[in-house]
This record gives sequence, structure tokens and C-alpha cells, in this order.
Amino acid sequence: MRFPKRHFSFSLSNFSPPLPPLFSPRLLFVSGIGAKPPRSLANATSPGVNPLLHAQYSMDGNHEIDVHDSRLRDLPGRDGSKQPRVWSSPENGVKTEIGKQIFCNRSLNMKNIIAVGFDMDYTLAQYKPETFESLAYQGTIKKLVYDLGYPRELLNWSFNWKYMVRGLVLDKKRGNILKMDRHKYVKVAYHGFRELSKEDKVGTYGNTLVRDSFDEPDYALIDTLFSLAEAYLFAQLVDFKDCNPDKIQEGVDYARMYKDVRAAVDLCHRDGTLKQMVAIEPKRYINEDSSIVPMLEMLRDSGQATFLVTNSLWDYTNIVMNFLCGSSMADVSNNFGWLQYFDVVITGSAKPGFFHEENRATLFEVVPETGMLLNTDNGSPIPQVGNTSARLFTEAKNHACPVFQGGNVSHLHKLLSIESSSQVLYVGDHIYGDILRSKKEGNNNWKCN
Repeated sequence: MRFPKRHFSFSLSNFSPPLPPLFSPRLLFVSGIGAKPPRSLANATSPGVNPLLHAQYSMDGNHEIDVHDSRLRDLPGRDGSKQPRVWSSPENGVKTEIGKQIFCNRSLNMKNIIAVGFDMDYTLAQYKPETFESLAYQGTIKKLVYDLGYPRELLNWSFNWKYMVRGLVLDKKRGNILKMDRHKYVKVAYHGFRELSKEDKVGTYGNTLVRDSFDEPDYALIDTLFSLAEAYLFAQLVDFKDCNPDKIQEGVDYARMYKDVRAAVDLCHRDGTLKQMVAIEPKRYINEDSSIVPMLEMLRDSGQATFLVTNSLWDYTNIVMNFLCGSSMADVSNNFGWLQYFDVVITGSAKPGFFHEENRATLFEVVPETGMLLNTDNGSPIPQVGNTSARLFTEAKNHACPVFQGGNVSHLHKLLSIESSSQVLYVGDHIYGDILRSKKEGNNNWKCN
């Protein structure tokens, strides 16, 4: 028996429309890390009302799903008084354009979610591709020329940020870029920017008896927004090598060129080339989003714990989060007001390794004012011997939430008093780093949405 295809939609109606780029289809929702609620949920909801999400499902094939507007509602406060809340309501229905709806392949009961966590880069912080990706591209070009010996002609190249999309596969050895379906059938193949004929495509990838895995080390997956610029640059280098073989060093094949591009990208990140520019002028590279603070306040007012887990280090995290949370201070390096919206912040998490409970990475406490790292015992302070000024300084400041660096998911469990593995929702942008790796290696029974 075959069922007709129907589209299920999952809409976040608890955010004030219009939804910004934060809730574009780029985001991935992961649930499964359970935590004890840090606050009472007694006054957060009315009986029978889902506190956060109002999910709607369409079985009639209509893609335009009604999403109810978030309004200020007089809901019971913690002290019993009526307080306005940004809330989902069956009344005041509005239409949300399909590009701002969130679709999933399974339901998620937010009533069972106790803690909600976020990644920062490309999740809370939505970078502008026309500026940020171009910045990454130009930085990579300079590393190739000045550090890796590529021709200076590359400095005149430009980047079309609309050309590449996620989901492509790079054939490193052949210099090809592939678009496949879910059965790993190559639908479209390009050599550099030249499309392969059907005969060449089938002759190279059409052997159904010996189907390639299309995985490392011979292939590279373009699965993050960070990798779009390097894929475009790789295609340019393939064309350049084919047209100018004498200008590329002897022995440098397509696979070596890809390796050099990756090395140049890593150099840009390690020496701070990209982040220094973003820190100087965040507005140029990051989309402003006025719904982030109301969203975090709503989650916390409804009883959920909130946390941030990012691979970025503290100094950069503080600058970006100050921008996103609307700080008007000229010197944001000493402004930590945004910490009030979180229960725990973990920087330098080194995901996806962070999700592996066997990972023995040390968890340090960060002194926000100085960036100094203090030793901890699974998040608990360790008494200092000798000069204790750093510890006393941190305790005297009494920030809204602790800031850490490193560690693993077990540390996060302890910091949030987690008892089960099915009560935390994590929002990230990387399907492998934020979801699949955690499911395979994290041993925390995560559910994906």
C-alpha cells in the first residue's frame, strides 16, 4: 500500500514575527540532553497548554501553513501577578512565508524539554555571505599566494557567493564537483566550472556494480556554510591548472590543490585574520536580529535553562554576543550583560569532539574581564595556592552565569544537573558536527529535529 506524499510542517510560533535569518532553514534542531529545571515550572504554563511550540501538521498538500503570531500575553508570573509574556496564542493567526518556516521529519513535544542550548556561529550569529564569505575567500587567496607559493594572479580573482550551495561533493583527485541524490547517484557533475557530458559523467560515476562511497579521503563534503568559499576557490584552481599547467608547481595535482586550500583556510582562522575584521565592524558581517533577546527571555521565563556551546573562544564570543544582544557600549570587551540570558556558556568547545563522553578535555573557568583560565574540578572551583586574586576577582564580580572553555558533554550534564538524555533541545547549523557525531559517539540518546 502506498501513501500519497504529504508535507509535514513544524512551525515555531513562539517567536515574534517576522522571523529573522536566525530561523532560516539553515538551522538544525537537536533534542536529547536532559537537565533538571533550574527554576520552577509551576507558574510557567496553563494546564494542557504546550508552553513553547504550537505545532501544526498539514496533510492536504498545502505548503502555506498557518503560524500563529506571538503576542504579549498576560500570563501568571512567578509571584502570582499578571505579567506580559511573548507567547503563542491560537488567536491572532498570521501567515508566515515558507522561507521562514521550519520543517522536520518528526514531532517534538516541547513540554518535555527542560533546557535549550544554542551554537553561536551561523546559528545565533547569521553571517552575511556577501561580506563574510568574501572576506574568508580573500583571506584564503592571500595565504595561498604569500604562504604557499601560488601565482600572484590569484589576487585578482573574485568570489560569487551565490554560486555554491551546501550538499555538494568535491572529487579531490579528479577536480570535479558533484551533485548527488540520496541514493548516491550523481545527477550533475562539473570539472571546475565546466559541466561534464552525460557520457563522461556515466563513464566516471555510473558503475552500479562498484558504487563509490563518496567519502573521505578522496572526496570532501560541502556541508557547512564555512566551506562554500573554499569549494568555489577549488573550482577556480582546477580551471586555472587546466588552462595554465606551467604556472602551477610541478607535482601539484587536484588533490594537492584542495589540501592547500584547506591549509590556507585553517591559517586564516588560526591567525585571527577573519575574526579581527568581524570584531572591528560586526554590523558589516553579521545580520542584526532583534528577536534573539525576547526569545531567550521567553525560554527562561517559562522555566527552561538556556546554554551556549560554541567553538569560538571567549574574546570573540563576547564581541559577537554583545552585538546580537543589542549592546550600545563603545567598548564591549568589558560589557557582559548578555550573560544574563544564559545559565551556562561554554567557549572553545572543540565540537564535534565535545559530544564524546570519553573526551578527556579539561574544563577551565574563564575570567570574563581578563580571559584568564582557571582550573576546575568538573566545573567546581579549585582552591588556588598562593596568589588567589584571579579567583577572588571572579567571585567579587558575580556574573549572571559562569563561562567555561573546553570540557565535554559530561561536564555540561553536571553543570545543568542533567539526569536524563531526552530533555534538552540543542540548536545548531552543522548536521555532522552538531547532530550525527553526538548521536554516534555521545552516548546520550539524542533525538534529532
